[in-house]
Amino acid sequence: MAEIRNFTLNFGPQHPAAHGVLRLVLEMDGEVIQKADPHIGLLHRATEKLAESKPFNQSIGYMDRLDYVSMMCSEHAYVLAIEKLLGIRAPERAQYIRVMFDEMTRILNHLMWLGSHALDIGAMTVFLYAFREREDLMDCYEAVSGTRMHATYYRPGGVYRDLPETMPQHQPSRFRNAKELERLNARRQGSLLDFIWDFTERFPACVEQYETLLTDNRIWKQRTVGIGVVSPDRALQLGFTGPMLRGSGLAWDLRKKQPYEVYGRMDFDIPVGVNGDCYDRYLVRIEELRQSNSIIRQCVEWLRANPGPVMLADHKVSPPSRVDMKGDMESLIHHFKLFTEGYCVPAGETYAAVEAPKGEFGVWLVSDGANKPYRLKCRAPGFAHLAAMDEMVAGHMLADVVAVIGTMDIVFGEIDR
Repeated sequence: MAEIRNFTLNFGPQHPAAHGVLRLVLEMDGEVIQKADPHIGLLHRATEKLAESKPFNQSIGYMDRLDYVSMMCSEHAYVLAIEKLLGIRAPERAQYIRVMFDEMTRILNHLMWLGSHALDIGAMTVFLYAFREREDLMDCYEAVSGTRMHATYYRPGGVYRDLPETMPQHQPSRFRNAKELERLNARRQGSLLDFIWDFTERFPACVEQYETLLTDNRIWKQRTVGIGVVSPDRALQLGFTGPMLRGSGLAWDLRKKQPYEVYGRMDFDIPVGVNGDCYDRYLVRIEELRQSNSIIRQCVEWLRANPGPVMLADHKVSPPSRVDMKGDMESLIHHFKLFTEGYCVPAGETYAAVEAPKGEFGVWLVSDGANKPYRLKCRAPGFAHLAAMDEMVAGHMLADVVAVIGTMDIVFGEIDR
């Protein structure tokens, strides 16, 4: 009789489903997992320590690079924490712009998750469809901030600048004929708000397209139904937030329970799951795409009707206009001091959290009255989810590990900050 022993298997970091820097040490009995030990530390970015050596306003760009799939949401928590300590509030128009871009970021994140999760499990087409829609939203990021990903668009006291009245056009090149160029630029004739509105009209049909490919697909259901089940009580004990918690049946969402900015005025629903498995978490995120689309439409309607300032006029926290800065000595001094020394934030500590696409992203900020944080700690949602890896995959097959990693929607920039 051959002796059968458990063996240890390294899953990642080079595995295509480990998304770069996840290393799992799996203890296997044949193809069944007995124990899973997640190893992180392969991407340590030292963001929290770096922020302690820089003025408050120079660390906003670091926040984009934490969860590099939901950039502006991470900025939002940091900026809210600074605003709490300074005792200031952004103008109403800036708050609507922030909410609109938070929801666009949620769609961007969920599309990335949907495409990569489906690709890991074996569905190719959804990935290509999801990136087609991401491209439009990346153009919106670029229109307001000049960059497609790491926007640094939110600032304490508002946002960097108002929404542009024109959209950048595709330029002629030897790779495009005139007809193709005309088709690409057809939606770009109006303002950014017109472009976003056009996107929100088209997007529900795109979500239907993803669902046609996946929701009733028997292979998809075989790979996700009953996999990685977490009960509501256990999800709370493990510190789950976001779709991971709502997939288990708990309707906890900071946008409803602790509304920030103008979320209290928005009309939207919180989708919840029933069984707490990978399939339910998929359905929750798909419905969140539709709810985010609805919130964006509400914001666009308000922003069209209500012009106004998008930044506080206090030059201790906001730079003067370029025109003033070039011609007025006082403004030049304000500008110089703001971008070299920043501003001193009153001593104290605060915690600000936003409902990021992956869950509760929070920033705990301690100031000692200087122009840089005394301490900064981030509460990353993915960290708690990854910690539950052993519990979620024990007893499942090796192939199910990929489905569980996908359903967690983890990004290591924030986990290993």
